[in-house]
Amino acid sequence: MNFIDLFAGAGGLSEGFRRAGYTPIAHVEMDEAACYTLKTRVAYHWLLNNNRKDVYEKYLKGEITRKELYAEIPQELLNSVINLPIGGDNNPKIHKAIEELLGKRKVDLIIGGPPCQAYSLVGRARRKDGMKGDPRNYLYVQYAKYLEKYQPKLFVFENVLGLKSAGSGIYLENMEKLFEKKGYHMKLFTVEANNFGVLQNRKRVIIIGWQKDKKIEVPDLEKIRTKTKHTVSELLNDLPALKAGEGVDRYTSYAVKQTPSYLNNTGIRNGIDILTQHVARPHTEQDKEIYRIAVRALQNGKRLNYNDLEDGLKSHKNRDSFIDRFKVVNDKAAYSQTVVAHIAKDGHYYIHPDIKQNRSLTIREAARLQSFPDDFYFEGVKEGKNRTAAFKQIGNAVPPLMAEKIANKLKNLL
Repeated sequence: MNFIDLFAGAGGLSEGFRRAGYTPIAHVEMDEAACYTLKTRVAYHWLLNNNRKDVYEKYLKGEITRKELYAEIPQELLNSVINLPIGGDNNPKIHKAIEELLGKRKVDLIIGGPPCQAYSLVGRARRKDGMKGDPRNYLYVQYAKYLEKYQPKLFVFENVLGLKSAGSGIYLENMEKLFEKKGYHMKLFTVEANNFGVLQNRKRVIIIGWQKDKKIEVPDLEKIRTKTKHTVSELLNDLPALKAGEGVDRYTSYAVKQTPSYLNNTGIRNGIDILTQHVARPHTEQDKEIYRIAVRALQNGKRLNYNDLEDGLKSHKNRDSFIDRFKVVNDKAAYSQTVVAHIAKDGHYYIHPDIKQNRSLTIREAARLQSFPDDFYFEGVKEGKNRTAAFKQIGNAVPPLMAEKIANKLKNLL
């Protein structure tokens, strides 16, 4: 079951399909930092499959460099990560690279979703033109060209809920017409990550497409309900306690040696007991005071309203919108608020629930909310300078746990 991942990001969707037994042919992504993340994950899978896990462990501990890690991996596999924007003059280069990787194999599946900013409700609200004229509105046209070129049996297209309403629905309508023209029926599902066992409130659109000449019954993704009694605390409690500005990027040990059941069952702690990227951002004294107030409010069953703060703590002029701009992750709840790319710019919307730690979430904690395994390392362009890039990649990703369950549902169709 061979697949190509378009607009791959950090590879959350791909990670889920790999776990379900699918074989990646190529990942196409324009962001350089995300491509390093993809290559590092390619290295992990190859080393694991060749009983050389110790090499990857050395990398996680900082004992070898990224360059030394990649030197251990067949060049063909590293070449499967194609760092180019999709479209225009780049398409022939991408096709050439994919064809070299494919050989005599066929593409069974195309997965991926174009960048979501053009369809995002928040993105449209922030722009005066409502994202009209943004070229990202039309990246589905490029997606259709790849369907036409490789003729996969199925495709999986992921995006934000705003896709349904963008342009008063015209983009989605045109998308369906274009996919039909290229030979594919499609069915749209509105899914929630928490229904797939992810401890996060994340609503997304998943479109499943299939060749029109294939008579298949597409599984109803909206009926998936993974029963869980777990709470967000299980994602946080085995990690070392940190205060603002503390932590280790490369290697630290867990606070709890025994793996809690949720982390074990979902593969978040999956046998490599090496913890990385658990570093807390520094915060100003003013922010830390607001964090304490927000945590106390949640402990009393309330959410902090920005307007309720003392005037001396208010630095934002906008008092009418984003009044929940300081938000604590509720560790007593069955799922957290949605992790978005904006977490890269500030952590105010992702405050740790432990008042003693008094900080925002680390990269590792955000990755866990997205169901990424702890051995998944998020790269920057320059080795060691990855915090902003890592948060952005995590916020834009598809939770691997959700992707895996979708992949398993599609297995029988292939």
